[in-house]
Amino acid sequence: MPNIKPVSDLRNYNEVLRSCQVGEPVFLTKNGRGRYVLMDIQEYERQQAVVKLLSKLAEAEDIIETGKEWRTLDDLKKALEV
Repeated sequence: MPNIKPVSDLRNYNEVLRSCQVGEPVFLTKNGRGRYVLMDIQEYERQQAVVKLLSKLAEAEDIIETGKEWRTLDDLKKALEV
């Protein structure tokens, strides 16, 4: 179940921080609507790594679909020779 609190609860921020566990962000509302998300730094870093990986996969998928940057095996061997 999501952990939802009004942003006014930040007056007692220690209590809000105790509510924030890895994998369980705290959703803060303002005027009854979702406004902010407070999460553990480990979870944030994990999510950023996932976003970066998905971005690289999307880039590779685009290269495959468009045929850009393809090299023949001979071209690759020549490029790797030092």
